[in-house]
Amino acid sequence: MGNSELIEGVPAKDMANALRALAMDAVEQAKSGHPGMPMGMADAATVLFSKFLKFDPSEPRWPDRDRFVLSAGHGSMLLYGLLHLSGYADMTLDEIKRFRQLGSRTAGHPEYGHASGVETTTGPLGQGLANAVGMAMAEAHLNARFGDELVNHRTWVIAGDGCLMEGVSQEAIALAGRQKLNKLVVIWDDNSISIDGAVSLSDATDQKARFAASGWTTLSCNGHDMADVARALETATKSDKPVLIACKTTIGYGAPKKAGTAKVHGEALGAEELAAAKAALGWPHGPFEIPDNVRAAWRKVGARGAGAREEWAQRLKRSQRKDAFAAAMSGSAEGAVAALGMHAAKVAAEKPALATRASSGAAIDAMFEACPELLGGSADLTGSNLTLAKGSSDFTPENRGGRYIRYGIREHGMAAAMNGMALHGGVIPYGGTFLVFSDYSRPAIRLAALMGIRVIHVLTHDSIGLGEDGPTHQPVEQLAALRAIPNLYVFRPCDAVETAECWQAALLMEDGPSALALSRQAAPAQRTDASENLSLRGAYELLPAEGGPSRVALFATGTEVSLAVQARATLQAQGIPTRVVSAPCFELFDMQDEAYQDAIIGADDEVRIGIEAAVGQGWFEAFGLDAFIGMSTFGTSAPAKDAYAEFGITADALVQTAKALLESE
Repeated sequence: MGNSELIEGVPAKDMANALRALAMDAVEQAKSGHPGMPMGMADAATVLFSKFLKFDPSEPRWPDRDRFVLSAGHGSMLLYGLLHLSGYADMTLDEIKRFRQLGSRTAGHPEYGHASGVETTTGPLGQGLANAVGMAMAEAHLNARFGDELVNHRTWVIAGDGCLMEGVSQEAIALAGRQKLNKLVVIWDDNSISIDGAVSLSDATDQKARFAASGWTTLSCNGHDMADVARALETATKSDKPVLIACKTTIGYGAPKKAGTAKVHGEALGAEELAAAKAALGWPHGPFEIPDNVRAAWRKVGARGAGAREEWAQRLKRSQRKDAFAAAMSGSAEGAVAALGMHAAKVAAEKPALATRASSGAAIDAMFEACPELLGGSADLTGSNLTLAKGSSDFTPENRGGRYIRYGIREHGMAAAMNGMALHGGVIPYGGTFLVFSDYSRPAIRLAALMGIRVIHVLTHDSIGLGEDGPTHQPVEQLAALRAIPNLYVFRPCDAVETAECWQAALLMEDGPSALALSRQAAPAQRTDASENLSLRGAYELLPAEGGPSRVALFATGTEVSLAVQARATLQAQGIPTRVVSAPCFELFDMQDEAYQDAIIGADDEVRIGIEAAVGQGWFEAFGLDAFIGMSTFGTSAPAKDAYAEFGITADALVQTAKALLESE
């Protein structure tokens, strides 16, 4: 198709210019935003949406729709314009006019859940590209499970120079290349401009060579020649590998003075330049004014997908797999939750003394077959994380039905890909690494929390208890750092029962991601009754005080619960009534009613001490402590027992601290 070709009776260039005009007008009215990218990519986006993208605005959540990810999220007005013009009901013209205003659907960067058609939250560059890899993996897996009749769609990405500079992009493209995700197409807005100026100021990478070296097909096109764009997109659909299209564009296309410069990247054009740009583009219309014929043509483009969606609905209705498909897309983990309940009862009776990472591995084994949606993996630490379920097979190009992903040493790419899987739907992703390396995953974990999606991070080797690997691998500040992220559930179970309960809780928390912090060293059994999931309370009384009202309350998580139990025995023997509170999840405890919290925290005349082999940030606020025993420095290379003694994280330290506080009253 050429720029003069008609789309639904309207010149293609007018369709694209409608997108440019909305972007210019919205940014101008907000006096904030990024007009340059939408102006530069309007032609390519028009071709993609009018000729290739499978979508239906009347059913935005249609499971077999193509996924479109605007990884270059600063160009959000391109996406909002596309959604508005093609007929998404909630993306009204009023919302376009409220761009970047409080409470609008048109946030500065696209935010998942704010508007239909926004497949993921983007803005932190590279994240959308990595999410798209996860989406493509989910599609490939579900296609193997349910067949072409129910799952057969593509994932399209528009990414900018910044997306390709971010390190996560290399992790993502290497993973996609290894997996030969041939339904993934990345359209690179190759405009050679970043905020500071020319890309050449900071980067000389041959991006096509980089992608090719990672196992991708690479193509090029003139982003302002719609026929050339269509040629490249058509060629991409025939590749047996993921595809990068280097789409050469001019940022701010049409702006007489600012086009091709950094000035048009992140600020309004100004009234004079905006008027000149519209004149240069042949767009003689006022602010937010779209001619009826152009709007009608775009609505017809949006309506094209209804037929394909209705045909799909009929195939689903006839399919023998329709119930299984509906269950998968519902996100329910009922089977896994039930299996974990039975497993918790079993380990409560058996009382194993296991590292909680081993307890987690046993929990995964117990629930894996009961929940076919579970899709696991590890960042090259399978034997340490114990994330591979017995009898499961690897997800590979030859075995798309496999349910275990070898992510390689790519923690950030893994976390971002899992976000994409969760957003796609139909799978429940979990992935493992060491807790200390959650720092590599943090940007993606934060975005999962922001989006409110269920992704489960299995983070083993959770303290100085990992021992001889030393302070580079011993997490000290990571628990506090993760707990600081809003809407992230951080679990640190103390034994096999709590580990099963925390897995249950993570599966039940569909409104946000979870992190399971698990030990390398063995943890003695504490719970002998699994009739109720007490971990869902966040904190609960594990052992009561005996011989009178409690005078000391010991709050602990994970492997330090056993130290609290030992200290309680000593204090009780000395006539000091002491209780122990296990606190596997601060976030869930904070959600309990005030009466329950008050009962767990206890009376004001009670001495309250916390213990965790980590820094103490968050502990005093959560439980009103009088003292905390933990870490204030980095760890050391030594056997676990020696490391605990070196830093004074012992049962005796709890006893001495409690007695000193009681004596000072």
